[in-house]
Amino acid sequence: MTAGRFALRVANDVQILDLKGREEWALSHLLAAGSRGCTPIDTPGPRWSDYVYKLKKRGIVIETITEAHGGPYRGHHGRYVLRSKVERLAAMAPASRAPVPAGADHVG
Repeated sequence: MTAGRFALRVANDVQILDLKGREEWALSHLLAAGSRGCTPIDTPGPRWSDYVYKLKKRGIVIETITEAHGGPYRGHHGRYVLRSKVERLAAMAPASRAPVPAGADHVG
């Protein structure tokens, strides 16, 4: 199971979030996608709406844009776009608690 540490910036306040599993996975993909966002079609995941719901409960602003799609199973899907200022921080190695270098993920 993956784990990650993120800084959520709201006005002049910073909240540190330690995320794991699909919440970490979803937020990492939202950071990487930037303003184009993610959909279950281009970034398959079994329960995107659940991951977004849980991240929103933590105070992260994520816009849901409803889009139509065609094909044999035409209908609509959500495009999720990260609107909060979030930055991935260095994670702590579990055994030594020594810092692990952070990636360059950043929105803002």
